[in-house]
Amino acid sequence: MTLRIDISGLPSGRLRFAASPLAELTAMLHVLAEPAHHPQLAGWAGDVWAGLRPELAERLREAEFLWRSSRADFLVPARPRPTLAEELDDVDRIDDETYVTAALITTCGSNRVHFAAPSPLADATARERALDLAQARGARQEAFAERLLADPAVVRARVRHTLEQCAEAFFDAAWTGVAVQLATDLRLKNDLLKRQGIGAALSSVSGAVTLAPDGTCITVDKLQDKATAAHSSGVTFIPSVFGSPHLVAVHAPGWQPVVQYPVAEPSPSQPVSLETVTLRLEALAHPVRLRLLRTLARGPHTTGELAHAWEISSPEVSRHLAVLRRAGLLTARRHGRYVSYTLNSPALTSLGADLLAAVLR
Repeated sequence: MTLRIDISGLPSGRLRFAASPLAELTAMLHVLAEPAHHPQLAGWAGDVWAGLRPELAERLREAEFLWRSSRADFLVPARPRPTLAEELDDVDRIDDETYVTAALITTCGSNRVHFAAPSPLADATARERALDLAQARGARQEAFAERLLADPAVVRARVRHTLEQCAEAFFDAAWTGVAVQLATDLRLKNDLLKRQGIGAALSSVSGAVTLAPDGTCITVDKLQDKATAAHSSGVTFIPSVFGSPHLVAVHAPGWQPVVQYPVAEPSPSQPVSLETVTLRLEALAHPVRLRLLRTLARGPHTTGELAHAWEISSPEVSRHLAVLRRAGLLTARRHGRYVSYTLNSPALTSLGADLLAAVLR
C-alpha cells in the first residue's frame, strides 16, 4: 500500500522543503479533533478546548470533517507562504468546483470517494449521492454538506473566519513556539538536498519515504495504492511538529503533490500485560485486519463502507471486525440504522510507537 510520485525529469529545484502556517494550523485542528492519535499532546488539546469561546468551539465541531480523518487538499499548500493570511488568500482563489470537491471527499470520510463530472453543484443526481454519503457519516456531516452545496461562498467565508479566529485563540502562540523547530528541520533538509541529493533528504524525512534506485519515483507508505506525477509542478515537503505521527499526502488529480511529515517523535509506549499483547498481535497478524485498521484510523466506518472500500463481502468484514473487537482494538457506536467502528488508538499506542505510526500514516 503505497503512494508513488513520479519525478522523472524533475529539476532539483522543483523539490522543495518549506514551512506552512496553514498546514500546521490544520495539524493542530486535527489534534483537537482526534487527541487519541496524539497522546503526547493531550494536555495541550485539553487546555485549548478549555480556553475556547463556546462559539468558536462549535464552529470547529461544525467543520471538523475538513481535518479530522484526512485533510482537505486546499489546507496543505503546495506553495507555502510566510503568513497564514497569505495562504488563506491563496485558498480564496480556488474555484468553487475544486474547493467543494475536496471538502466533500473529507466530509464523506474516505479519499476513496470521488466526485467526477457531473458536478454535485450542478447535477441533482450527483448532489443526492454526495448527501447520501455524508448522511452515512452522521448528522453533522450531512448538515455541513447541505450547507456547502447550497451556498459554497457562505461556507467558504465561514471556514476562513473560523481559521482566523483560531489564529487569535491559540495558533499564533503555538506557531511562535514551533517556528524555531521547523526552521531547524528545514535547514537540515535543504542542506542534505544541496550536498547529498534527493535520496539523502528523503531518508531524513521518514523511513516511510523512499527514492527509487533509478531516482525517478518517490514512494510513500500510505493507506491506498495510488500514483501521481510531478513533472512540471514539483513536490513540496512540509515539516510539522503537531502532525506527528502522521504523514499527510496530497495526490488527487489537479493538485500538486505535497507531503506533510512529522519532525517530533511520539511519546514512549506504556506497558501492558503479555496476554493482552499476544491477543492484539494475533489479531493484527492478518493482512486484511491490518488494512481495515488503517482505514478506521481515518475515522469511523460502517461494515458496508469497509466492504465497499476493499471489495470484500460484508460477512467477511464482520468476522474480522469481531476479532479486532475482542482484542480491544475497536469500539462500536450506533447512530440510527448505522453501526460505525472506530480505532482504539490508546490500545495501539500501548503496543508501541512504531505500530501506531504505521497504522496512522
